Amino acid sequence: MVSASSPPLPKEAPLEGECEGGPRREAKWWYSTFHTVTAMVGAGVLSLPYAIAYLGWGPGLAVMVISWCMTLHTMWLLIQLHESTPGIRFDRYIDLARHTFGPKLGPWIVLPQQMIVIVGCNIVYMVTGGTCLQKFVEMVCTDCTRLRHSYWIIIFGSTHFLLAQLPDFNSVSGVSLAAAVMSLCLGRFPEQRQATGCHAVALEIQATIPSTPEKPSKVAMWKGAIGAYFINAICYFPVAFIGYWAFGQDVTDNVLVALQKPSWLIAAANLMVVVHVLGSYQVFAMPLFDLMEKGVMKKLKVSSGIPLRLVVRSSYVASKHNMADTEETQEIECPMAN
Repeated sequence: MVSASSPPLPKEAPLEGECEGGPRREAKWWYSTFHTVTAMVGAGVLSLPYAIAYLGWGPGLAVMVISWCMTLHTMWLLIQLHESTPGIRFDRYIDLARHTFGPKLGPWIVLPQQMIVIVGCNIVYMVTGGTCLQKFVEMVCTDCTRLRHSYWIIIFGSTHFLLAQLPDFNSVSGVSLAAAVMSLCLGRFPEQRQATGCHAVALEIQATIPSTPEKPSKVAMWKGAIGAYFINAICYFPVAFIGYWAFGQDVTDNVLVALQKPSWLIAAANLMVVVHVLGSYQVFAMPLFDLMEKGVMKKLKVSSGIPLRLVVRSSYVASKHNMADTEETQEIECPMAN
């Protein structure tokens, strides 16, 4: 009698010449919800009322609905691609790129685009966090000594030297949850960020979810994505249309410019931005941390652990801190500035 063999358990896609070991697969479906919300809600929210004023009620609603549906569909495609080959999980974009375009061409097609998004966001988060921290302190302590803007970027950036030592997505779940809560609160103000930023880390988020032939990771990830996009909708649509309804054709490209009072509300919004970008920075940086550490392990033949994380991640944070503290980036203003 011949017994049917069970299908193989999904495993990480093998990478040529790279180190073994993949992410810890312990996340629940709701982890993907707040990781995605943290990475997604909401760049461009501040300018949505201005866009609606330019387009009008009908076309504005149509564009927003179509954009929301398109980004949700592309998220669904990424979730399906994560385990598109039976028995293999593409835990990183570079894995999927090598499988699709070949081991040499794949990384050159995908990796630069992902790195531009990640590094660019991290620099902006560093500046935004420092600026909003400055605004918060100056509003709640009017008699305090005023520090230079660059000092506030240093103060904010120093927290990332500690947070960056958290080893993986599962470890930053608490920070990400706090950032996601701030996203939801800030959506009532509103806040600023990009609607499709979560796509840059979608595969890495799904990689933390356990998968079996009976319960593939795509089921839990899609459930979490639906929750995240629901939160996205209740943050984006009211801000866009209520902002336009309130200010009409006179609305500016930053709807918060019209908010001058109460001061405690503006101060609270600045503090929420600080907490939010703390978590967002870590969510976006985690795939790059993983890639850098694997590269160092391969090149220098060293083992993973705290010393490697301390050197590699601290070097990355320091480099982005230096880039954020240049004269050009100091001109970026906090979206919650009064």
